[in-house]
Amino acid sequence: MFYNNHYRLPAEWEPQSGVQLTWPHSNTDWVSMLAKIEKTYGEMAEEIRKREKLLIVGPPSNDTWARDHGFITLVGDNGQPPLLLDFKFNGWGEKFRYNLDNALNRRLYEEKRFAGEYVDHLDFVLEGGSIESDGNGTIFTTSCCLLAPHRNQPLEKEEIEDRLKQYLCAKRVVWIDYGHLTGDDTDGHIDTLVRICPNDTLLYVGCDDENDEQYEDLHLMEEQLKTFRTLDGKPYTLVKLPMPRAIYDEDHERLPATYANFLIMNNAVLCPTYHQPDKDAEAMKLISEVFPNRESVGIDCRTVIRQHGSLHCCTMQFPEGVLIG
Repeated sequence: MFYNNHYRLPAEWEPQSGVQLTWPHSNTDWVSMLAKIEKTYGEMAEEIRKREKLLIVGPPSNDTWARDHGFITLVGDNGQPPLLLDFKFNGWGEKFRYNLDNALNRRLYEEKRFAGEYVDHLDFVLEGGSIESDGNGTIFTTSCCLLAPHRNQPLEKEEIEDRLKQYLCAKRVVWIDYGHLTGDDTDGHIDTLVRICPNDTLLYVGCDDENDEQYEDLHLMEEQLKTFRTLDGKPYTLVKLPMPRAIYDEDHERLPATYANFLIMNNAVLCPTYHQPDKDAEAMKLISEVFPNRESVGIDCRTVIRQHGSLHCCTMQFPEGVLIG
């Protein structure tokens, strides 16, 4: 039993000190569309800056996915300092270059951008987009990602679960065994599929079109979600987000558009939109109902998904008292 009751991974809707963006530049894969993606990042930055501190990380970096190379932060009780967990980022299973991204956290810590204690977990691969926390000791993740090749082999599922419990001070890990978006490079990050929300609510991506190539797997995921129970033995409240109409790149490859990839902030939820007024409005309405005391703000993510991510992937939030300046 690894659970440490003095620390926990907070839920995203708990009070925050700020958000990190790792800015696109000419040495990233954004080079061919740099002006467009900088416009999108500028819109995100403005909405964040209105409400919280904003940390913009410039070059050097390999890419811009702060969710996956940023610190995962635990909070303590009784005045204990936050723990800044630095896990290994390896390009989602060594698919892409990652050496600069993997060194960012140490560099930022040494520049005194954060308050808290640095914890070196660089011997274990873990991306922020692959986990969700309810703030009370339950961690959700997906087996297709954490058990994917070139992550943490030769560790078996049970060993990986033990590591998650130990490192994240978790009481339990809930594994989702289905769900994949066509065009997703992450092997099924949970933040593209299922999000934990207040009042034991799960917002998840649904698909009602039986002709959609994603239908079967997302239907199996939906059926599995119905079987999950809280620590108190109660079923979760399930809220199904719509599936955006298929979006393709110039090579007619489908891109992984998803409404689940929203960012929860202190007074707002930044929601990805895809220039599909009916679908965008339906998704934002559902998110607003789950977060009634936060403003829902749409951010056009059609350029972001050209590199197979979305809004939440671009950001990393930090709990209250962590981000300095």
